[in-house]
Amino acid sequence: MGTRRDFVKTTALASTALALSPGLSWASRNTGADKLRLGFIGVGLRGTNHLNNALQRDDILVTAICDIDDGRNSIALGMIEKAGGSKPKVFSNDDYAYRDLLELDEVDAVIISTPWLWHARMAKDSMRAGKYTGVEVSAANTLEECWDLVNIHEETGSHLMILENVCYRRDIMAVMRMVRENLFGELIHFRCGYQHDLRFVKFNDGVEPYGRGAEFGEKGISESAWRTQHSLTRNGDVYPTHGVGPIAVMANINRGNRFVSMTSAASKAVGLNKYIVDVGGADHPNAKLKWKQGDVITSTIETTMGETIIVTHDCNSPRPYSLGFRVQGSEGLWEVDGNRIYIEGKSEKPHRWDDASSWLERYDHPLWQKYGEYAEGSGHGGMDFFVLQAFVESAKQNIAPPLDAYDAAAWSAITPLSEASIENNGAPQDFPDFTRGNWVKRKPYNWIKDQY
Repeated sequence: MGTRRDFVKTTALASTALALSPGLSWASRNTGADKLRLGFIGVGLRGTNHLNNALQRDDILVTAICDIDDGRNSIALGMIEKAGGSKPKVFSNDDYAYRDLLELDEVDAVIISTPWLWHARMAKDSMRAGKYTGVEVSAANTLEECWDLVNIHEETGSHLMILENVCYRRDIMAVMRMVRENLFGELIHFRCGYQHDLRFVKFNDGVEPYGRGAEFGEKGISESAWRTQHSLTRNGDVYPTHGVGPIAVMANINRGNRFVSMTSAASKAVGLNKYIVDVGGADHPNAKLKWKQGDVITSTIETTMGETIIVTHDCNSPRPYSLGFRVQGSEGLWEVDGNRIYIEGKSEKPHRWDDASSWLERYDHPLWQKYGEYAEGSGHGGMDFFVLQAFVESAKQNIAPPLDAYDAAAWSAITPLSEASIENNGAPQDFPDFTRGNWVKRKPYNWIKDQY
């Protein structure tokens, strides 16, 4: 079995980079850098996952880290030392210590893995500093921030990649191949979302077993220190990109197609209060809070090419995990729930679902076929390997990544638009055209390349 260190040493890397970072084929500037000098802003759970994958590559030098939690910095330093790396510079003085990291000449690129409210401001500062910027999802919270990401990218020429790993999930890339090979016919309708019971994440004060506490904010730990507050003060889809990102790629959003309008609705909010009462008791102070975010947020997006996309956010109630994918065209459809597919004239029986396993195997993406073993252990079923690979190769060449600033803006805009629609009784909200009309002539990325 190969290792990720072996992977980056192989001569096949060039063709793989073309497939993962299609902008290479029209790159106007090549930095020629053999090693990418990488800084990490935020080394919590997600940041150290990226760090762990970076440390297994020979084409990355980790030159700086930043986190306001010195405990997390110590964990990251231990990981780097164990991997045989040189000690990086560490920044942790205050909330804006990351700006000192961005001033370093020995940092070519940064990966931002911090609480949501910091993503856009850190990404903007990073691009202004001339760093190739990778930002975790979602990339922005307001329409103003979405426009800022696009405007600063265009003003500075610095690139931004939204690190949406689900775009590289094995079944998603297989279905993407089916779409590109016209298996479903003309695309009509999609469903997706983020359906994940996160109550144990939103309330965690260290009580064992993990997550059975009823505290958050200053008394919380990990994501409960910041994520839960969004459910208390915002009513909208605050985490749309895991679902909509892969669908946007399949539908060529910003590249021959675009989001046009959206309506959203919110159910009542009961899940978080019930959880607090169940684990902390009816007399717990947090049991008296009034939660703003509906337990189920449903948004319907229309595209200029006539497709509809239903996006669901459901994180505050008991349920199994699912991103709820459905891809439907004039000749058939695939649904992730139930692992099922139906293709007219090709499925075993008319009007009967096929088990999708054999179809997914038949259309397995060539990159997964060839490099899947290198992805083992990288996190989230291997897709974290591929998203980091796309970022690193794009950054080393200093060219547009496959998931760029326009994607970051369009996908993240779902959050403020859903808030506005819900606030106005489901009124339709127009999507800004972040490409300023260039979606008409921007070519779709060909995620299925001839060179393997």
